[in-house]
Amino acid sequence: MANKIGTLNVAILARHFGIPFYVAAPTSSIDMSLATGAQIPIEQRDPSEVSHGMGKQTAPPEVDIYNPAFDVTPAALVSAIITEKGVIEPPYEASLKRIMK
Repeated sequence: MANKIGTLNVAILARHFGIPFYVAAPTSSIDMSLATGAQIPIEQRDPSEVSHGMGKQTAPPEVDIYNPAFDVTPAALVSAIITEKGVIEPPYEASLKRIMK
């Protein structure tokens, strides 16, 4: 599952504290052509968003900056996916194929 930066962190914290982590998403956002989340193309944001915070340079110019707009949360951290067609539960491969027909 790809979502805004920070989603993976929330999923990790939920797992650590024994709290279920649910994803709510329309089926139109599910890409069945990808075998894993590692294949999801991640948008890279402008490095200046990090290097020039508050209108001033906040990082040395020679520093490489990685500024993704999204992160990928592994399926193992997701308790279920809630869609307009119903709730998808693990094992996701079989459940997704069934609901996406």
